[in-house]
Amino acid sequence: MIDADGSKPRRLTNRPGIDAFPVWSPDGSKIAYHSKPLLFAIFLMNATGSDPVNLTNVRTSTDVHPAWSPDGAKIAFTSTRDGNSEIYVLNADGTGVVNLTNQPETNFSILVRR
Repeated sequence: MIDADGSKPRRLTNRPGIDAFPVWSPDGSKIAYHSKPLLFAIFLMNATGSDPVNLTNVRTSTDVHPAWSPDGAKIAFTSTRDGNSEIYVLNADGTGVVNLTNQPETNFSILVRR
């Protein structure tokens, strides 16, 4: 992360693997991102980089591209947990995972705007 003027670069994650696609919560206090220790999973951390939590924690699928709901209560993401890429949503605490698309075609690329 860097300041708005491009100064003071700082690393927020320090895990082996890939941490990518960060998206700030609407109130700016949290960052959702996907991380690949083995397979990609959706993680959530404080905006300072502290307290990372694996929200999806499914070892048999790839979960990527988080997107916040405008009220910050939910996070949508793409997952292969049902065989092909589908769009899911979960509560920001990691509970209540729901498949929104459930189609034989591939679904991905979530964009949420107010």
